[in-house]
Amino acid sequence: MAIRIDGKAVSLAVQERIRQETEALKAKGVTPGLAVVIVGDDPASRTYVNNKKKACERVGFLSEEYALPSTTSQEELLDLVRELNSRPEINGILVQSPLPKGLDEKAVVEAIDPRKDVDAFHAENVGKIMIGDFQFLPCTPAGVIELLDSQGIAIEGKECVVLGRSNIVGKPMAMLLLHRNGTVTICHSRTKNLKEVCRRADILVAAVGKAGFVTGDMVKEGAVVIDVGINRNEQGKLCGDVDFDSVEPKASFITPVPGGVGPMTIAMLMQNTLTAAKEQNGLSNRE
Repeated sequence: MAIRIDGKAVSLAVQERIRQETEALKAKGVTPGLAVVIVGDDPASRTYVNNKKKACERVGFLSEEYALPSTTSQEELLDLVRELNSRPEINGILVQSPLPKGLDEKAVVEAIDPRKDVDAFHAENVGKIMIGDFQFLPCTPAGVIELLDSQGIAIEGKECVVLGRSNIVGKPMAMLLLHRNGTVTICHSRTKNLKEVCRRADILVAAVGKAGFVTGDMVKEGAVVIDVGINRNEQGKLCGDVDFDSVEPKASFITPVPGGVGPMTIAMLMQNTLTAAKEQNGLSNRE
């Protein structure tokens, strides 16, 4: 039976470390600041934003929220981003997605100062992740690495299979595993012999957005299974991309949904904001 990796506990430990570092920064006159922009009234987005505000309070950050109506124009949103770029007390800027129809999400992301892009979605930061010379890591993939490290799970030399090739999770996840000397395969909807490929994995990361997609017959004995998916099943219950009941008996480690990768995403957002504050105040080499 697999060991369940407790993402909530690991997340709180990371946030406690960040809180202590923040106290040390404040003693030097620096308070990390995060601005979160939400446009419209998407319920899931509102939940995410509220959780981010709570995390900021927990670690001692300055937190500002900008809740804009769904009628906000592209230019109004870009004007706000430019204003936040110019404010030295704001170290990180996050524009919550999805944006309402009619707004160009890519243009908004590209308008954010790369030094304040704590989601690591800006093309400059994406490129830095590719070459391994980065300040920020995308929050969800970084959270997965943190979970693996928390359990002492070595990546080097392991067969790593990533299910999904999104720009937010799949591609950067593969890069982070590669930077840690994993042997990485990225699978997607056109992959042939998918079950056979997955069964090779020592570390299997599922990020396809399909409830219960990964079943026990796709997992080899003793594999580490990381479930990034957040879905609703037919009963409306929150679940992941992994069919937990059939996979858990075969895995050595597994993340549950909820309570696995999800809490780590916000913890790593806090880490990125702390990193940004240090970088922007010339403290990164002395902290």
